[in-house]
Amino acid sequence: MKIIYNTESVELKETLPVIPLRDVVVFPHMIYPLLVGRKFTVKALHQALDKDKQIFLVAQKNATQDNPSESDLFRIGVVARIIQVMKMPNDTYKVLVEGLVRGKINTCTKSSQHLNVTFDFVNPESDQEREVEAMSRNISEQFSEYVRLNKRIPDEVLVSLASIEEHQQQADTISAHILLKIETKQKLLEIKSVREQFSLLNTVLKEEIEILKIEQRIDGTVRESMSRNQREYYLQQQLKAIKDELGQYEEPSAELDDLYTKLESDNYPEAVRTKAEEEIQKLGKMHPFSAEAAVVRGYLEWILGLPWNKTTKDQTDFNKVREILDSDHYGLEKPKKRILEHLAVIRLAGKVKGPIICLVGPPGVGKTSVGKSIARALSREFVRMSLGGVHDEAEIRGHRRTYIGAMPGRIVQALKKAQSSNPVFLLDEIDKLGKDFRGDPSSALLEVLDPEQNNTFTDNYLEVEYDLSKILFITTANTTASIPPALNDRMEIIRLPGYLDFEKAAIAKSFLIPKLIKEFGLEKLNIDFKKEAVDEIIQNYTREAGVRELERQLAGVLRKTAVQLAEGKRLRKLTINKSNIQKLLGAQKYADSHIKRVPTVGYSVGLAWTDFGGVVLPVEVAPLKGRGRLTLTGSIGEVMRESATAALSYIRQHHNLFGLKEGFFDRLELHVHLPEGAVPKEGPSAGITMTTAILSTLTGIPVRTDIAMTGEITLTGDVLAIGGLNEKLLAAKRMGITEIIIPEANRKDLTDIQEDLLDGLKLHFVKKIGEVLKLAMLQSPFVKKRQKFNNEASRSLRQ
Repeated sequence: MKIIYNTESVELKETLPVIPLRDVVVFPHMIYPLLVGRKFTVKALHQALDKDKQIFLVAQKNATQDNPSESDLFRIGVVARIIQVMKMPNDTYKVLVEGLVRGKINTCTKSSQHLNVTFDFVNPESDQEREVEAMSRNISEQFSEYVRLNKRIPDEVLVSLASIEEHQQQADTISAHILLKIETKQKLLEIKSVREQFSLLNTVLKEEIEILKIEQRIDGTVRESMSRNQREYYLQQQLKAIKDELGQYEEPSAELDDLYTKLESDNYPEAVRTKAEEEIQKLGKMHPFSAEAAVVRGYLEWILGLPWNKTTKDQTDFNKVREILDSDHYGLEKPKKRILEHLAVIRLAGKVKGPIICLVGPPGVGKTSVGKSIARALSREFVRMSLGGVHDEAEIRGHRRTYIGAMPGRIVQALKKAQSSNPVFLLDEIDKLGKDFRGDPSSALLEVLDPEQNNTFTDNYLEVEYDLSKILFITTANTTASIPPALNDRMEIIRLPGYLDFEKAAIAKSFLIPKLIKEFGLEKLNIDFKKEAVDEIIQNYTREAGVRELERQLAGVLRKTAVQLAEGKRLRKLTINKSNIQKLLGAQKYADSHIKRVPTVGYSVGLAWTDFGGVVLPVEVAPLKGRGRLTLTGSIGEVMRESATAALSYIRQHHNLFGLKEGFFDRLELHVHLPEGAVPKEGPSAGITMTTAILSTLTGIPVRTDIAMTGEITLTGDVLAIGGLNEKLLAAKRMGITEIIIPEANRKDLTDIQEDLLDGLKLHFVKKIGEVLKLAMLQSPFVKKRQKFNNEASRSLRQ
């Protein structure tokens, strides 16, 4: 069979091997690249190459069919010749073919290796030239617009199309280049006349041009939106524009439904409900993956997750409350009594109203654990917030939502954690709040701790008021000196003094030792901790107001036992007595007191109060040759320096009373030193101590070291009141000093001191420095009452 193809005479075989095509329709006069990889198509390719390079190409009805039969193929295909073959690395072939003429399958036979077909030519019928010419021009114009709108088709196609004169070839070329489904292209291939093919192309091109115009309009809308927002919205906005064009609207997402369901299911205040509804509606209009949507979503999680109206029921049995406090804490009778009074008022009034409790005391006395016990006694949730080192006001009030990573303040965060609006809220270490350029958190706490204001507390993040009046706030501090006055005024101070030795022993026996045995897994071992062993640890291995160091030392003893058990040693009973404490803990830490035990010139024993409790503070004074200079060492603060200056000024003003010449200080330098120089010391209460030591140095009269003193001195010799009396008495008793001089103005403070502490102490109340000197010095320093001096050093000073 011969055909004329572009003025070329081509001899065609009657039977040709077949290559079924997937998702491709080849038209006559077109050159196509094909990828041949299936075994039977490769065999068909090889047979065609071995003969005259002619092959029959026909599309499959189902592209997923790997081994098609005759029924899986369309009836109309194209006879093509192979122009070029290139073998690929994965045993596939890239084949360049040129379509010659349409062919209709007559028979299809399957050999052992591939398919063969016999076929007849399909010559499209000719139509009226004028009508076809008109349709050709119209189709050419439409195709030009289609190429212009579709960026995936190169403009060179229009150049090649302009050089084609034959109508059938023109129709086939346009059909080949339009991006259509396989069924539509096969329909164009099977049409019997050029007129019908042009007619179908006209319909198809109109639809495609309309779709492309819509896509172009959508693309313009999306790009304009992107210029206002962010480029990442592109795909979602395009989808939205398509749905708007089709008149389709999205239903509310499941996420919004969940938020509305949660809003309706819980009992929220009206203001919270209104705010949440506004934010949910705003979220529904946003791109779900945008940064702003994430901010709104996080806000809704916070505002809907807070316990706005959720409260716990308080313990109704007040005797049970007392039992829990007594079982959790040994001693602390007056603090526990005041706490019970506070809780009783809350119980009777039915609300938290009145001053905030502030537990003040040295470390380790149980301030934090008292807060936990109160929560347990009331059956309330317990939350703790440490204020130590907090500098940023936003830690209390939260950040505005405009900031990246904004969150509510730690007050609101703790309430969400507690899931209750009436917990016991412990504000720990309130005396260690910071203040810098980021704000003043202590000022932010004024609203939180004011019973008249905290029912309308506003967190910057929430933007709605939260009622904090149901919360029982408890604060803790080591000292009230560093608490701002306005904040201190809102709190009622309850002081927790240090423990006496017998109280520490009771705490160790009842609380610490059982707790440590359980923690170390020693319950099965019979451990007998003798009382004298505990006393030995308290007296010679610890020196503190609380019991933390005692717990550490007890833990050290039990750890040694745990090591023995871990090494495989079999123990049934362990007895710990005084004799083996030193073996377990090493040398005694506080066996030797740094206080002199014999009367000494220029040496007096004072009492001081620090954040860690009371301490015994000796003062040493040494005379040196010089010119009226007073040197102070020992990490002394400004107030204590002023006290030393006031003490010296008093002595110089009343020099005649002590037998000193008027200009005695002109040729003298006094060096005042407070031992343990690395420990900071501050306050005016060492005034009478330094006065006594300086006067002892100048007169040569020794000072008693079995008596301690505390008090502020004035230039007229008056002795003023001091603070921390309980802690100072405790420190003196711990050091074995039983005679103490204190200001008369502090006599009233004895009512707040437990009787056990006062037992065995001899207290001297003084108003003037003269009373102090008569009690502390071995003989009166006043000239009229002074006995004859034997100390040559003092005589030389007066000359």
